[in-house]
Amino acid sequence: MTIDQLTAFLGWAAVINIGVLLLSTAALLVLRAPITRIHARLFGLDEQDLGRAYFQYLAQFKIATIVLTVAPYLALKLIA
Repeated sequence: MTIDQLTAFLGWAAVINIGVLLLSTAALLVLRAPITRIHARLFGLDEQDLGRAYFQYLAQFKIATIVLTVAPYLALKLIA
């Protein structure tokens, strides 16, 4: 695999991950009450605990996206 292919792969992976992150964030903002009710019944958790879990999920997904796709993509763009 060449550097150009790896750069293109990481670029598209970053776009897809950012899209999923934005979609997840929008879904949680718009549909928070129904999603919380479903997950509270499904997993037997308190609604306040779910709010914290949603925030943690979004934060960890954002960090993983930046570290695993965006940063390597930018590094490869700088050296190529």
